Amino acid sequence: MGFHKIPFSVLYLYSILLTQAGLFVFSASAADLTSLVYKGCANQNFQDPSGVLSQNLKTLLSTLVQQSAQKNFYSTTIGDGQNAILGLYQCRGDLSTIQCYNCVSRIPDMANKLCGKAMAVRVQLTGCYLRYEASGFKQVPETELLFKICGSTRMSEAGFEERRDTAFDMVVNGVKNGSLFYTGTYESVYVLGQCDGDLSNGDCGDCVKSALDDAKSQCGNSISAQIYLHKCYISYSYYPNGVPNTPSETDVGTNQQQQHTQRTVAIAVGGVAAFGFAIVCLMFLRSMLKKKRSSKHGDY
Repeated sequence: MGFHKIPFSVLYLYSILLTQAGLFVFSASAADLTSLVYKGCANQNFQDPSGVLSQNLKTLLSTLVQQSAQKNFYSTTIGDGQNAILGLYQCRGDLSTIQCYNCVSRIPDMANKLCGKAMAVRVQLTGCYLRYEASGFKQVPETELLFKICGSTRMSEAGFEERRDTAFDMVVNGVKNGSLFYTGTYESVYVLGQCDGDLSNGDCGDCVKSALDDAKSQCGNSISAQIYLHKCYISYSYYPNGVPNTPSETDVGTNQQQQHTQRTVAIAVGGVAAFGFAIVCLMFLRSMLKKKRSSKHGDY
């Protein structure tokens, strides 16, 4: 007994449904890394009658994007004297170079739309940040607080602050003894810390410690927070039901909402695939019934 051939149109329809489902998952993952966290634009604009600064900025941004396909941190200066522009990017330490490139490459257009010709710009996405500044622009301290997100849920449970503080000590020691990036968990508290790639381990530890102190003073007993300083940032989140397998992919400021979103995505994709399979089965059965009728009545 031979197998009935499934019409090409049926296979084509099912392949489209599965492809759309795959694109949906990919888009959701990419959006997590390239979501805008905050932007900082200087009040002063470029004074560039000759156009040299604009050309140097274009070259700088192109160089940074190209380098992001090879490494997670890069810093350089384009131009000389008053026409010099310093720029750098930093990707999250757990990203691949492909993910880093996909993140950094989004920022130049965003920076132009958000800040125009500002002399100094910083754009922070979930997975990376990029900043640049013209020569002579006022420098800010490494530990200056730039932006914070405090979770709206407060924790009154006894022992929470002790668990959080122990996790905080872990991340300080982690960046001091590691590669300027650290993630860890302690009794349902997930913590992440990272510094710019041009800091020493000791300076990184001091910067992360300042960020953690800001988290305590700025966010109190919030179950989650993100603190961004000039040269480092930290995030933490308390998961009452246990830390998920890949918490670094979750925005710790809204972890419960995103976990719900991830479940919804899984259900939606599963539903699309199941719906597509059901259509294939129905069309296949219909094709078989037509062939049965044809063989029963014969040709006219």
